[in-house]
Amino acid sequence: MQIYYSKKHKGHSFGLPNSGPADVDLYYENPGRVDSILKALRSTKWAEILPPHNLGLEPILQVHTVRYLDYLKDAYKNWMDYSDQANIAYVPYKPGFEPGTVKFDKIPDQDGFFMTDMYVPFNMQTYAAAISSAQCALSAAQTLVTQKQTTFALCRPPGHHSGPEVCGGFCYLNNAAIAAQWLSRLGKVAILDIDYHAGNGTQAIFYERPDVLTISLHADPAWEYPSFAGYAHETGSGRGKGYHQNYPLPHRTADELYQKTLALSLQLIDKFSPDFLLVSAGFDTFLGDPLGDFEISRSGFSMVGRMISDMHLPTVLVLEGGYKIDELGANVATLLIPFILDVVN
Repeated sequence: MQIYYSKKHKGHSFGLPNSGPADVDLYYENPGRVDSILKALRSTKWAEILPPHNLGLEPILQVHTVRYLDYLKDAYKNWMDYSDQANIAYVPYKPGFEPGTVKFDKIPDQDGFFMTDMYVPFNMQTYAAAISSAQCALSAAQTLVTQKQTTFALCRPPGHHSGPEVCGGFCYLNNAAIAAQWLSRLGKVAILDIDYHAGNGTQAIFYERPDVLTISLHADPAWEYPSFAGYAHETGSGRGKGYHQNYPLPHRTADELYQKTLALSLQLIDKFSPDFLLVSAGFDTFLGDPLGDFEISRSGFSMVGRMISDMHLPTVLVLEGGYKIDELGANVATLLIPFILDVVN
């Protein structure tokens, strides 16, 4: 399996003052996540780890706006006009406002428009890391088309909370949505989000479109992030009505209920009959993850991988969450193995 990975993610790291080197930081979404995954994948005989191709900004601008990319590119530099603390994370925040009521010429005003929460710190390398993460997803999609094989995009930072003009929840650019948009030129696409948190950004991007089916299994937003989206009654609008489905799940959801719900999701995908499948692969559903309370086991990830691979669809898997770092690499490999076996068989 070809796996796309960029070293640029390492620059997106936030050590707290006096906490030690930047790569030993106290932030959940940190470079150690990728280190854990690479260690597990490099111990296999089937993982071919490759740098991403550069498909440019145009595919990204099919999902995100120019002014939003300009915001991401310049946010840290602009913030430095307000602070002399150059070596700490920029964690922007300002309460939101109605579009059109302010000019986008100062960073506090921009923060209030382009952010949904405070879980999106910036440093001078965040923008480059986000761009390279999107290129990993695009490269995986390109390989899917040219070589007709399942691929995995080892994306960091993750993406599924990012909408057309918003960042939030550790996400800056919506990697899975960018890859799905690129593939949608060639046929119908389904996106299956199995992260613990609702894929609100992906939902927003495709909410009015009938050519991209979006499905998300996640903790109920009535009590879990992102709170404002991910409810069962949200099923698309306009031409996209009926082409989005949320499955909010209760506290402490374990393997049996999760797999039953996944089976319902796969039935919808089968009925939609897509040409391509994108999987937003989050691993924060794992038992003991610090940012979730689901109880999915290691064997549960194996079954999830088998159920999805049994669809026999051209598939791109894109990394989202997963914060139990010492277990993350093994969980990722466990989910991917059924796709390898599907090829062998």
